[in-house]
Amino acid sequence: MTTRLAGLAALTLTLVGAACGLVGPSLAATATISFAKGSPLLKEPPLKIVAMAPKGSLHNPYNGNAQMAKAGHKLFMSYGCSGCHGGGGGGGMCPPLINGVWIYGGSDDTLFRLISLGSNRLHKAGYHRQAIENVVAPMPEMGVVIKHASDVWKIITWIRSAYQGPPAHKY
Repeated sequence: MTTRLAGLAALTLTLVGAACGLVGPSLAATATISFAKGSPLLKEPPLKIVAMAPKGSLHNPYNGNAQMAKAGHKLFMSYGCSGCHGGGGGGGMCPPLINGVWIYGGSDDTLFRLISLGSNRLHKAGYHRQAIENVVAPMPEMGVVIKHASDVWKIITWIRSAYQGPPAHKY
C-alpha cells in the first residue's frame, strides 16, 4: 500500500511539473511589467495581462500622450463604454469617469483591472470600494470584448485627459 501511495505521489508530482513546464515561466514571478514602445505585451488580450501581472505592477505607457488619448476616445465610443458612462465620460446609468470619485481607486493597475475584469471579478480579486457614487451599476467584464491591452491603455489615457477632478488623481 505504501509503495502504491509513493508511486501515486511521484506520478502526481511528475504531471504537475510537466504541466508547469508546458505553461512556461509566468510574468507573475517578475516584479515589473513593461509596456515599453513596441512591447509584444501591448498586443496581448487584457485578461491574459491581468492573469500574468502581479497586483500593482501595471503602468500606462501612454499617460499624457494626446494622440493616444484621441485614439482612446474613439475606442471608448466603439466598445460601447459611452452607452453607460456618457460620450464625454460624465456619467449616465453608470458613474461618471471624469469627476473626483474613483470608486475602486485611480491607479493605472486598478483601472486596467476594473475595465478588464469588471467590478464583480475585481471585487473577488481582493479590490474593494474606496468611494461611493450616486449612480452605481456593475461594470461589465470588458476584457472579453477588448482585444488588446494597448486598447485598454488608450481608453484610460483618454479618461485621464478628460478628467476634471482633483489634479492629484489625474495620473
